[in-house]
Amino acid sequence: MAADCVAWLNAYPVDAEDLSDSFLSGEEENGGLAVHNKNISNEINSNWLSSTSNSIHEARLKAKAKRRLRKNSSRDSGRGDSLSDNGDVSRGISVAPTSPKSKLMDRKSRMRKGRGLPKKGGAGGKGVWGKTGEVYGPVVVDEKDPNYDEDQENCVYETVVPPLEERDFEKTVTPIVLEYFEHGDTNEVAELLSELNLGSMQSEVPSLAVSLALEAKASHRELTSRLLVDLCGTVLSHSDMATSFDKLLRDLPDLVLDTPGAPQLVGQFIARAVSDQILSKSYIDGYKGKVDCEYARAALDRAAVLLKMSLGGLRIDNHWGTGGGQRPVIQLIREMNLLLNEYILSGDSKEAERCLRDLEVPHFHHEFVYEAIVMVLESKGEKTFKKVLKLLSLFSASSIITVDQMKRGFERVYMDIAEINIDVPRAYFLLEQFVEKSFSLGIIGVKLRDQCPRWSRKRFVSEGDVGVVKFDRY
Repeated sequence: MAADCVAWLNAYPVDAEDLSDSFLSGEEENGGLAVHNKNISNEINSNWLSSTSNSIHEARLKAKAKRRLRKNSSRDSGRGDSLSDNGDVSRGISVAPTSPKSKLMDRKSRMRKGRGLPKKGGAGGKGVWGKTGEVYGPVVVDEKDPNYDEDQENCVYETVVPPLEERDFEKTVTPIVLEYFEHGDTNEVAELLSELNLGSMQSEVPSLAVSLALEAKASHRELTSRLLVDLCGTVLSHSDMATSFDKLLRDLPDLVLDTPGAPQLVGQFIARAVSDQILSKSYIDGYKGKVDCEYARAALDRAAVLLKMSLGGLRIDNHWGTGGGQRPVIQLIREMNLLLNEYILSGDSKEAERCLRDLEVPHFHHEFVYEAIVMVLESKGEKTFKKVLKLLSLFSASSIITVDQMKRGFERVYMDIAEINIDVPRAYFLLEQFVEKSFSLGIIGVKLRDQCPRWSRKRFVSEGDVGVVKFDRY
């Protein structure tokens, strides 16, 4: 056995350096090495144990592993092989680098304090407005500050609106006037104009409004007259009104090109302004013998005639008429009845169409259909029946009365037929005939025709006619 060990040591010599790389350190490494070598020599001379060869082999492997790790650089210390606590070699296990560079981007507290929350509750740092809901008190001015200026304490800051230039006047005021034609609220126009710094263009507002009204409808001219009354004294002065109408008389040759009836219309505006006390009563007299333009003379003559007629009892406070949206419902119903009666007498469908358009109530045309059908039910002859049927057919074909308004007018008659039948016993029978004729002419559709209410033909009579069923015949 000893001969085999000597042969093995000769084949695999063990250096003292290899044995010194064991886990011994300090005194053990200095003094224990001699003892260990002595023990080795003693064992070689005496009996060699099998466990000794295993321990030498393990020590050799550990020394080689240590040398391999010692050769690795510090930057690769986290990669590669490592030695575990029990001395085993572990491969592929990543170890955190020990380089101080790894702590450059570390934001953790070095003092090991805090819970990792942001500083100052998120209210600190560059570009931060402060905590949510934090209200700052008034800033106290430091009079000892070198940048302190005593004159700034007494400054009054106001919003200065630059005066409106002539080139921007029409672009700014025209939309305000056109919008007024839709809603008819003079207070809103006064607020919008007061926000503008009109300056020298203040007297141009009435002339611009009147020139826009000349090309609009009669109801818009009435709204313009009301606007001038409400603006005078608040936004505009009487002198501004006089200056504006003077400009209108000078511009009549140009206004006639777009509106041939401009002289008569301007004359009506002047008469209305004098009647509303916007212009003085001597305004027209001031032009006598001083006017060379024929259009201006026509306008002044028209105004003088209307003012003389007003002295005889004619009211000119509403001679333009009122738009449909501004009229009361009772007045609209009355005018529609007058329109129908005039058509039944004259048979002029074009005049009836013109009058209906002048009412400017397309949203209220269902009332016209309702009144026309009720007039047919209350009439006794076929003349009214045929004329109303012809008129509704004409209005439906030309889309003056829309399908929706026509349908709504018929449905209103269907709903009130029970009350109409109390005064007109033959109302159900006449309504069925009128609905059938309207369907044949394409005025209504199949669905509206089938909705027509029908009167039951049988009824039970008094106690003396027990069990007897009678049929009403018209």
